[in-house]
Amino acid sequence: MGAQPDITRLLKEWANGAPSALEALTPLVYKELRRLAGSYMRNEAHEHTLQPTALVHEAFLRLVARDAPDCQNRSHFYGVASHLMRQILIDHARSRQAGKRGGRKAHISLDEDLVVSRDREADLVALDDALERLAALDPRKTSVVELRFFGGLSVEESAEVLKVSEVTVRRDWQFAKTWLLRELGG
Repeated sequence: MGAQPDITRLLKEWANGAPSALEALTPLVYKELRRLAGSYMRNEAHEHTLQPTALVHEAFLRLVARDAPDCQNRSHFYGVASHLMRQILIDHARSRQAGKRGGRKAHISLDEDLVVSRDREADLVALDDALERLAALDPRKTSVVELRFFGGLSVEESAEVLKVSEVTVRRDWQFAKTWLLRELGG
């Protein structure tokens, strides 16, 4: 039995209250969470004060601080973790940008990676604001952005988490990118 079925089984056991499942789950998911955070943080400015390890630790602490998430499988778990990482990054950016926002346009590329600009935190805050507006129109499209952009999930994994077809994820992803670029002045 491979790691994916073990993760799914352990998630179900953790959700059912088995503390030993969390102990067994942690090393299985940590490496992937660290990879996701590292790929995202690789595009952050060098002076960024939040490191990938800190991002993973904070996301994991938030996961275990509440009741075990009701995750059906590993992709769903990484989707929840992606959402938490987004919240952490946005909270960090907002705290650093408090009082510094002005009317700058954001310079963000949603083609799998962020394009580094001079004011990354302002860009991330602007992206989050735009995602909140998109969520009011279509929450699933916002979920696709979280899973793909913040979580690094593939089209296939995103479709599994959202319980939709891969074609729907591709369509939502394309729409969300176009809509967000327009909202961000790109």
